[in-house]
Amino acid sequence: MTTTETAVEAAKSASDNLFVVDPSIRRRRRENLVVAGSRVVIIILTLGLWELCSGRIIDKFWISSPSAIAAAVQKFWDDGLLWPAIVATLSETALGFGLGAITGILVGLVFGVSPLIARILDPFLVGVNSIPRVALIPLFILWFGIGFETKVLFAAALVFFPVFINTFAGARDVDRDLIDVIRVMGASHREAVRKVLVPSALVWVFAGLKMSIPFALIGAVIAEMFAGDDGLGYLISVSANQYDTAGSFGAIFVTTLLGLGLTYLVSLIEAKTLRWRHVDH
Repeated sequence: MTTTETAVEAAKSASDNLFVVDPSIRRRRRENLVVAGSRVVIIILTLGLWELCSGRIIDKFWISSPSAIAAAVQKFWDDGLLWPAIVATLSETALGFGLGAITGILVGLVFGVSPLIARILDPFLVGVNSIPRVALIPLFILWFGIGFETKVLFAAALVFFPVFINTFAGARDVDRDLIDVIRVMGASHREAVRKVLVPSALVWVFAGLKMSIPFALIGAVIAEMFAGDDGLGYLISVSANQYDTAGSFGAIFVTTLLGLGLTYLVSLIEAKTLRWRHVDH
């Protein structure tokens, strides 16, 4: 047996011993299989029950059917409407998410670093956060028109507060003794913020980012329904105006898949950024 073959056998033996020594690994794998299998079963049963009820128990006009929805999505694609709509909505969502997230993180860190500023501005932010977001759309249209800017800014408005609140909470949750220690060791206030406060708050920041990415998508789609001639929101609105239930459900279905994909992407970034923590997905 060659040296390479010996090394391979040793590695395989070590891997087998690992599973014997640590049964939690096998248990976690079984749990993952159970979770994945259960999700697949739930989806199949839901779609099957939906298909059976449509037209038999409930009129198709109200709930359509999975087969009709799939046909509507295919028609959107064949007509050249689906891909441009996805690109438009995704662009608005990404820019709105980036703008809202960056602003929320910066303001949250400022509030966390300076309790005095937080005390001064807190009631104003609470008041703004109490405004129903949909009520802002007419003002956004008045200020910025019905173009790309309105959709991006409205998405950013929905993203800002979840990110801000989580970042602020994370900054306040930092152990102040650590900051005092590093300051005693000669670090400047800026270094203490950069090396202690920001890394400690990252877990909270990512919680806010995962919470807000669907809000960015929702904001873009709602703005498209009110002020737009493209995007998935526009497809939903047009289909609804034409009493095309399958088309509305089809656009909603694509929007849902887009939201799941974006949330998963943020989770992957979180896992790579916070490798020092055991994050379960």
